[in-house]
Amino acid sequence: MPHENTTASHRPHDTNSLPAAAAGQWSLGGDLPVRRMGFGAMRLPGRTWEGPAGDPEAAVAVLRRAVELGVDHIDTAAFYFYKDLSANAFIRRALHPYPDELVIATKVGPDRSPDHDWLDAAGPAKLKADVHRNLRQLGVDRLDLVYLRFLSEDGPGDGRFEALAELREEGLIRHLGVSNATAAQLAEAQRIAPVAAVQNRYSPVSRDAEADALVELCARQGIAFVPFFPLGGAGAPHIAALRRVAERHGASAAQVGLAWSLSVSPAVLAIPGTSSLAHLQENVAAAALTLDAEDLAALQAA
Repeated sequence: MPHENTTASHRPHDTNSLPAAAAGQWSLGGDLPVRRMGFGAMRLPGRTWEGPAGDPEAAVAVLRRAVELGVDHIDTAAFYFYKDLSANAFIRRALHPYPDELVIATKVGPDRSPDHDWLDAAGPAKLKADVHRNLRQLGVDRLDLVYLRFLSEDGPGDGRFEALAELREEGLIRHLGVSNATAAQLAEAQRIAPVAAVQNRYSPVSRDAEADALVELCARQGIAFVPFFPLGGAGAPHIAALRRVAERHGASAAQVGLAWSLSVSPAVLAIPGTSSLAHLQENVAAAALTLDAEDLAALQAA
């Protein structure tokens, strides 16, 4: 079911020249095209899980500007909240009725109490309830992409991924993904239902041979790989190689980190998050930053 049409202010005409379009496109699940430069909404309600609170007007402005820059893939979750501020509410306020081309991805599995305490991993019934909570909060009849986020000891074969697959069969979810997943967990999920995306931690300073192999596996199988914490989790990592490459290009370390992620594989989708208009502009501009072999070798050795 397509999104409702939006107002003209949310639908620029020359979409190929938009900054977010510079990194190209990927088709989620083979039928849902998104630009490879997206946006993550986690930081909008609060700077960290414990606050301080975000600025609602700034959050709305950032979301609207992201779409104006060509972002058509927004990553969120119902557990992205701080006190009475929530990422889903900001998205709905800023962008509903949504542009037809806008893809909103969410994730379920973890949850937090109103006091911000992390709760035990959700079982099948709670996962279904959380999907419905995202539907209500976002004001949609179907979610474009829903990730099941694992803890290290979790697996799909406990009825949890099956629960999401049932909602997909009912038409409430278009595509399924897994998050914080190993290759074995991905394979087990694929035995239950098609997997369109994997969302794992991955960055120039948070990678290893296993993570690199999973990126390659996803690319071979036509699965999007969506790094969370694409800048290491605490802003741009200030390692010497990043600084040197950034200076060479007249760019920021954050931009180089994002450009590195996009250079790893055409299957990689970037979803940097920010609550700042200036940082949003900077992040999206990284879609046009091309790293050469010398740059990549320097970052590889870092």
